[in-house]
Amino acid sequence: MTNSEYWNSVNENAKSEGRPFFSLAPMEAVTGSVFRRVVAKAAAPDLFYTEFTNALSITHPIAKKTTKGRLYIDPAENPKPIIQLWGNNKEDFEKAVVEVKKDGYEAIDLNMGCPDIAVIKNHSGSDLIRHFDTAQEVIDGARKTDLPVTLKTRIGYSEVSEYKEWIPFLLKQHAPVLTVHLRTREEMSKVPAHYELIDDIVKIRDEISPETLLQINGDIADYQAGIELAKAHPGVDGIMIGRGIFTNPFAFEKVPQEHSSEELLGLLKYQLDLYDEFVAKGIPGHFAPLQRFFKVYVRGMKHAAEIRNDLMSTKTTDDARAVIAKIEAGGYE
Repeated sequence: MTNSEYWNSVNENAKSEGRPFFSLAPMEAVTGSVFRRVVAKAAAPDLFYTEFTNALSITHPIAKKTTKGRLYIDPAENPKPIIQLWGNNKEDFEKAVVEVKKDGYEAIDLNMGCPDIAVIKNHSGSDLIRHFDTAQEVIDGARKTDLPVTLKTRIGYSEVSEYKEWIPFLLKQHAPVLTVHLRTREEMSKVPAHYELIDDIVKIRDEISPETLLQINGDIADYQAGIELAKAHPGVDGIMIGRGIFTNPFAFEKVPQEHSSEELLGLLKYQLDLYDEFVAKGIPGHFAPLQRFFKVYVRGMKHAAEIRNDLMSTKTTDDARAVIAKIEAGGYE
């Protein structure tokens, strides 16, 4: 199970450049096809993940309609994203993995760390940290396919010390990759990530499943920070960046560059165009989630607060384009 041609290729390509592999974290209402392509245009990581998707909804006769947008892969996307699934029922995963393979996915990741209260109440995500038996069933169900199945988790539910039992349990699954967000569920993102645990987690990995690739997540701002973290902690194979992309859409840039307001607005226009294309395909889309990206593009501009407020008051992509036109015409001077 540890050996995976897919993941071996990812790791070897990164190692040939003397670096860890990099990925954009799966984020709800963020890492759909539109934003993945925006990041790819700005500075692409090695890997992308989908938004996390409920395994039950993949095959449910009614709920599967809601997954159309989440699961959409544009033909221009290369590489294809890894699908991340969440849930708590073995049969749901057994059925879901068959369908996602039909949809063209080449790898699956299991969400065992989501801190969202709705997911917790569903006894999924980071709630699995408290229920090893359910976690085992989920993993077993997902493995009813020949696609590689990887795991993403937090270090614990309520106590940091929980990692001493939880991480070994996961490593005994001998998955190709274990991604660890270095906070507990209860810590959310309110405290600094526990980098002090990395070396011990590496040691545990080396003892239990040395072939499992270890990917680290939490408070990593950009490519340079990821490189430094990997250098400081030998044994880390991969770096996952999440919220850092909201500060800098060029977070995966190997050599930092200065980016003009025109370039940033160009990316925003590109995202608006892709969104319109997405909706035109008949795929359900909602404008409100698109607004969360606006601050990414206007950060640092003159009158940024006013521009951001105007963008946040828009209701359509044409409204947003009108604000961009005003910026370009010097209307905020």
